[in-house]
Amino acid sequence: MATRLKRRTVVFVGGGFTAALAARQLTAKGVDVVVLERGYDRTHSAATSLPSQRDELRWDVHGELFQDWSVQTYTLRHDARGTALPIRRLEAFKPGEGMGGAANHWNGQTWRWAEYDPILRTHLENRYGKKAIPAEMAIQDWGVTYAEMEPYHDQFEKLFGIAGKAGNLRGKLQEGGNPFEGPRQNEYPQKPLPITEAGVIFSEAANKLGYKPFPMPAANSPEPYTNPDGMQLGQCQFCGHCERFICEANAKASPELLLYPMLRKRKSFELRLQTHVLDILYDGQVKRVTGVRYIDRVTGREYEQPADIVVLSSFTMNNTRFLLMAGIGTPYNPKTGRGVVGKNFCHQTMSGTRVFFKNRWINPFLASGASQTVIDEFNGDNFDHTNLGFLGGAYIYANVTNGRPITSRAVPPGMPKWGSTWKKANADWYAHNFSITAHGSWYPHRENYVDLDPTYVDAYGQPLLRMTLDVRENERKMSEYLSQKIDEIARATGADIAPPAAPRKGPYDSRVYQTTHVTGGTIMGSDPATSVVSPHLQHWDAENLFVVGASVYPFNAGYNPTGPLGALALRLGDDLNDYVARPRHL
Repeated sequence: MATRLKRRTVVFVGGGFTAALAARQLTAKGVDVVVLERGYDRTHSAATSLPSQRDELRWDVHGELFQDWSVQTYTLRHDARGTALPIRRLEAFKPGEGMGGAANHWNGQTWRWAEYDPILRTHLENRYGKKAIPAEMAIQDWGVTYAEMEPYHDQFEKLFGIAGKAGNLRGKLQEGGNPFEGPRQNEYPQKPLPITEAGVIFSEAANKLGYKPFPMPAANSPEPYTNPDGMQLGQCQFCGHCERFICEANAKASPELLLYPMLRKRKSFELRLQTHVLDILYDGQVKRVTGVRYIDRVTGREYEQPADIVVLSSFTMNNTRFLLMAGIGTPYNPKTGRGVVGKNFCHQTMSGTRVFFKNRWINPFLASGASQTVIDEFNGDNFDHTNLGFLGGAYIYANVTNGRPITSRAVPPGMPKWGSTWKKANADWYAHNFSITAHGSWYPHRENYVDLDPTYVDAYGQPLLRMTLDVRENERKMSEYLSQKIDEIARATGADIAPPAAPRKGPYDSRVYQTTHVTGGTIMGSDPATSVVSPHLQHWDAENLFVVGASVYPFNAGYNPTGPLGALALRLGDDLNDYVARPRHL
């Protein structure tokens, strides 16, 4: 029997990046907020302290910052005719666990999406005609524009001290920045990170081909920085321990560093750790949620937390799973195309090669998570897709983030996997290579979706989420095209060895990391028939339920999703303040 607790105003399910940003806006107005997080606070733990922080085996290989797969995993099949099986060790993407969520172990690559992305369907129809979008590709507009989100992008970049160079300042293109970005009102709050040797080589090659390289926008701080809340970042040491690690130098902008310490000092804020939420409590007759039910993982006791407002702010997959288990909204049916919960599930399309230089010194250990150099000519709809047979694209970049000894042992093709020859190749090439990568979009397909698995359950006896997912024709063709562009750049570097890039092909392989950027399942839009939440992230079927996170994206762009998530979360915080003052459909 669950113990019923005192009613609270706003309860967040998931204590990651988006919850902290929205809670910042709410608690600034004195609104009562409770955040329920199933993991720990690792702020003053081995994860942040030398020498344990740089334990590659513990944090990278064994993944102690990630979701515990022995408690809860997912199942996978490639089409609706197949039988899904549980993934015992997921490598394709890495959900986080603990205060700050996956934003603790991110690299810091921080993009605004293109100005046309929030209105992508309208944009593509206007440029290519309605028939250019395949019937099985359910792209849709968000219901909010880039211009409406721009002030929140600006606020987020200042809070997180993003380092970069503007490419479009109030409509005027700027030298050294991204010429394809949407107009911004202000420069980045910090100058770009120093360019690496790999970036120098990549820039020279890109310039030869007529492209315009620029430094990647980064949440790795090049200098000590104090944000508008008085929270501080240290200076990046380029130690190569960003992705899959919490930064020991406090130089990587993250919620555990910049948001939660401040929030926990506010009287109207409460964070409950090791609370595993089981259910969203829903009254279907009045179409309102009444609270949540959770287990305290320390005591094993079960509690019911009543709430005026519930916000789902957990990882992409879990937001969708909570709605499906609670029966809130209509589950997506791929046969009829009807229903909304679980549809438009997407990942990202990656491909690349590695170039080797006998006489160029490229120290891979001297890197941060976002110390990359980029071209954006082939991202999204920045280029003409007429007669190409696909939509979407990717940014292409010199990708050096680390030189850690276990997983960063690149040798040229044809080398043995072990033995003296392999050891010599490691010594010869360790500081003489880098990868050139396409970081690509993934557009929705009618047969890519998530639902509840009818067979398998987690450690609490609840159904696992089932992924029906494969690399479809659009992404295969796009990857082939982009791989050719990668090869052109690789040849232009003058590398001694430049093997051809390997395009992304099916079947979808959960054993290969492809970014943690999975999206969709609770998508946003202006039509209740085709979306789960409104442009204000309010559930169409439960006025006091809101959903925030990458699950609301109707598709996945070539860019990392964090920038728009920050903007949407801050905007949601303001919307919730409005809703608390006057509850209604926003």
